[in-house]
Amino acid sequence: MDIKKLTLEEIRNLIESRVIKVRDVTEFYLKRAKELQEKTNAFITLDEENILNQVENLEKELERGFKGKLTGVPIAIKDNICTKNIRTTCASKILYNFIPPYDATVVERLKKEGAIIFGKTNMDEFAMGSSNETSYFGPVKNPWDWDRIPGGSSGGSAVAISAIQAPASLGSDTGGSIRQPASLCGVIGMKPTYGRVSRYGLIAFGSSLDQIGPFARTTKDCALVLEVISGYDPKDSTSINRENPEYSKGLSKDIRGLKIGVPKEYFIDGVEEDIVVNIQKAIDTFKNLGAEIYEISLPHTKYGIAVYYLIATAEASSNLARYDGVKYGYRAQNVKDLKQMYIKTKKEGFGEEVKRRIMLGTFSLASGYYDAYYKKASKVRTLIKQDFMSAFEKVDVILCPTSPTTAFKIGEKSNDPIQMYLSDIFTINVNLAGVPAMSIPCGFDRKGLPIGMQIMGNYFEEQKILNTSYAYESAVGGFKFSPFQEE
Repeated sequence: MDIKKLTLEEIRNLIESRVIKVRDVTEFYLKRAKELQEKTNAFITLDEENILNQVENLEKELERGFKGKLTGVPIAIKDNICTKNIRTTCASKILYNFIPPYDATVVERLKKEGAIIFGKTNMDEFAMGSSNETSYFGPVKNPWDWDRIPGGSSGGSAVAISAIQAPASLGSDTGGSIRQPASLCGVIGMKPTYGRVSRYGLIAFGSSLDQIGPFARTTKDCALVLEVISGYDPKDSTSINRENPEYSKGLSKDIRGLKIGVPKEYFIDGVEEDIVVNIQKAIDTFKNLGAEIYEISLPHTKYGIAVYYLIATAEASSNLARYDGVKYGYRAQNVKDLKQMYIKTKKEGFGEEVKRRIMLGTFSLASGYYDAYYKKASKVRTLIKQDFMSAFEKVDVILCPTSPTTAFKIGEKSNDPIQMYLSDIFTINVNLAGVPAMSIPCGFDRKGLPIGMQIMGNYFEEQKILNTSYAYESAVGGFKFSPFQEE
């Protein structure tokens, strides 16, 4: 049996029917992850002893009749999501030795349904980056071309799926950090509605923007993980108390009459020609499936980058103030007093991109500048949100490219922060508005690199997005998610 081709549902069913063992699946992915780690650098921590202990405990539970939605499925976790007794670093020197005493709510929910918590994936430091080059533990590399970036900040979680080092993973998305790497690595990645998934145990970057979401190889796998991690959490003040659908059971290929909006602001100069061509082919596929296509406008799109980098950096400046070397994490040595210890700890513990964003955020919140920058950005954020609300009065979902380019070379943009920030131009506004969106594969450029298509939906309408993806995936005969797929 070829374990790497099994879906999450197949893994669960085969384990619960005793056709395969939890250990068989876990050891296959452990072997695979370790063999490819030198090439991909997808993981920061692979705690084999902890993983095998989970396997042993789950096998005992199975003997007692345990059944879950993800029984025996290894799930990789982005390294800014807390895992009890497993190192959680945010890919930063300042947290290089931090071991949380508790699990994030999403991790608790995965465990409750029988998942194996499988390794902590590499990322941009504190989720700040679009290329996974800012990690203290070195860059992650794209399996489609080892010289290229995988996207960020959840690059390790995307690569773990693309390189078949795990069957599913979790990432976090502040301005595209799930969708953009999903696009560049040729896998599925979803950012849920803000408030749909608990943020408790997610180490914060931008608190009003961050959301945890899944990476997967099929739409149904994505839907299954999403339904497990979603739901109200009283420990998270931003969590929304409303019904949590069983997305995997609600999937439908029938999208006849679905109204799809195509925003003219997302097809601009600078978008690679191959991306536009493949998106147009996808639009034709949707037409053949009976969907109705409408050109729409999201007029405040052009302000998204400026608004995001004011709000996100301001929130980051506030959130990262807690890393002072006193309570946990890295502490600078050879200091003469407390003030010097604070300064030296932050100087030595944070990387350049994190320090840049702290400085930008601190400036925009400073006395005399708050009204000119942060307050004004918050007002324009409301206009961006209203654009989406108006659009969803006319259409069911919105379709556009996920990224303006395919994966670029490692080091190509690392000395040009503005060009790097523009990598998220099509994903940022989703976070500012708080709406859900996902990226799915929709072809390749002439270099053979994956292209991603973004599907956006109205608040709490993840099911419509998933059904749109499911219909497309079925129509094209499934996704080629990995250069290793036919090994």
